[in-house]
Amino acid sequence: MTSAADRRNVPVGGATEKGLAQKPYLPDPPVNDSLEGEILAFLIDEDQLHTYDDLTKVNPVTPTTVLKCLQARYSMKVFYTHAGCTLVALNPFQPIPDLYTLDVMKEYHFASQPQEFKPHIFIVAEEAYRNVQGQLEPINQSLVVSGESGAGKTWTSRCLMKYYATVAASSSVMKSQDTVERIERRVLDSNPLMEAFGNACTLRNNNSSRFGKYIQLQLDGYQLLVGASVQTYLLEKTRVACQPADERNFHIFYQMMKGASDAQRNEWKMPRNQRFVWLPNCEKQVEDDCFQDTLEAMVHLGIDAERQKQIFMILAGILQLGNVTFSTSTNESQPYELDEQSKDFLQRAAELLCVPADELQTCVTVRTLKAGKQSVLKPCSWAECSVRRDCLAKVIYARLFEWLVTFINNSICADKSSWCNFIGVLDVYGFECFQNNNLEQLCINYANE
Repeated sequence: MTSAADRRNVPVGGATEKGLAQKPYLPDPPVNDSLEGEILAFLIDEDQLHTYDDLTKVNPVTPTTVLKCLQARYSMKVFYTHAGCTLVALNPFQPIPDLYTLDVMKEYHFASQPQEFKPHIFIVAEEAYRNVQGQLEPINQSLVVSGESGAGKTWTSRCLMKYYATVAASSSVMKSQDTVERIERRVLDSNPLMEAFGNACTLRNNNSSRFGKYIQLQLDGYQLLVGASVQTYLLEKTRVACQPADERNFHIFYQMMKGASDAQRNEWKMPRNQRFVWLPNCEKQVEDDCFQDTLEAMVHLGIDAERQKQIFMILAGILQLGNVTFSTSTNESQPYELDEQSKDFLQRAAELLCVPADELQTCVTVRTLKAGKQSVLKPCSWAECSVRRDCLAKVIYARLFEWLVTFINNSICADKSSWCNFIGVLDVYGFECFQNNNLEQLCINYANE
């Protein structure tokens, strides 16, 4: 390092302007040289990297040292690491059942100092639960589960809900045990139902959440689970009518295709040999294509057989609507034409959606223009008809999803007088960047940040 005096006398060819320094000038070494040495010194003992269970203990804290520690822990099948008050979870992409058993839950719940245990999602859950039990002033808690698509946010949210449904309903004080179990079961059953209607298989994740979700778990004065409420946002409804290459539509459509009986298929006008434009990659086997689990969740939440029938008829009607095509033309302004097969699909869609076929056809093929007090009907071009068909399907599906969330809330939400504190779980939409990104993607990524 040169002195301040040396730096004031700028050297030229080994001499300085005033001749005060006779040694050649050596520029200051970059600050990063020192840091690089510290990094190399830290990483030299590779066998110890997996022992860092808190990333704030890593010295120096740099992307390189942090990632090397996480990589070392991952190779040792250690998937949780503290980062101060934050927990870093790595997706193992395989079942680890022994990590989430009832005995493990009890171990963390009954520990006097759970933070002294190995890092685990149950530590974060238990700390929040104890904070809401504060002796002087109980404080409402919220847990934010964030990360890019495929990081394991949905699974982590499930683990949190399962933990609270277990430890907060493990005994009954003012209610019967049957009531406690019913509330616990309904809260947990809301998960697979919303995942069936709001999740899809993408390139990076076979069970990718295509909506944001905030679940508020409601606790009474004894810190027992008495209910819950759900808020959703940014449902990717464009997926109904437009699926990216090598991806799929929402799970529920494939569950219907693979799990429906012959009688149900006849009722929904879905013969086994029919193919649907909006259901690509049907042959792909996905674990979440379990129709029976969805039906059981509906029953536990109080959706009776008649409502189930109406729901599936609407879904089948959307699929039939997707098969309606309009004649192509080099001139997009030319009026549409329907071939006989599309007329048949339109008729099926109308019957399933319980609307007159002529009104449905008019809805997607005719625009109403208002000029003063008069209305003029204008036939749409084939391109406009396709857009209107897609928009109608997206609106119907979004309304059905909203109705479902409202029904779930009515089923699991406790009366305001019966709860006094809550623990919130926010499952943030995963950050994604595709080859083609639309306004929805901008909103999703912005919300994630």
